[in-house]
Amino acid sequence: MSFMITAERMLDVAIEQARLGLSQGGIPIGAALFDAEGNILGRGHNRRVQDDDPSLHAETVAFRDAGRRRDYRDTVMVTTLSPCWYCSGLVRQFGIGAVIVGESRTFTGGHEWLAEHGVSITLLDDSRCVDMMTSFIAERPQLWFEDIGVTQ
Repeated sequence: MSFMITAERMLDVAIEQARLGLSQGGIPIGAALFDAEGNILGRGHNRRVQDDDPSLHAETVAFRDAGRRRDYRDTVMVTTLSPCWYCSGLVRQFGIGAVIVGESRTFTGGHEWLAEHGVSITLLDDSRCVDMMTSFIAERPQLWFEDIGVTQ
């Protein structure tokens, strides 16, 4: 008998990462990459502020943490927030087969586009994710707009 982890349990890992990033003064977005059996391959949080590197979004950090694989079709990217176009491109480029999204109320990136291209999308609309991003955006709007590439 194989044990399958639920989408909510996978999201718990990403939320833990988002909270870690927030505690470090960064943007509270977390992600994790799992295999088809629910084993964690990699995890990470947005590190743009901490490492002064605009390319270190949560999904890219989790992807890099997972290391090389020959094939990503059977992997699941879990993220606390709808992936931006940059991270959606990463999912598409490497053929990640599924994405679990914590929420897309505060930001809607490319998850619908990914679905149109055959990626399985699960949108959880998790209140923890919504609350974390809503609070962050209210407290640090300039940093948020910088992260999503919007100038005011």
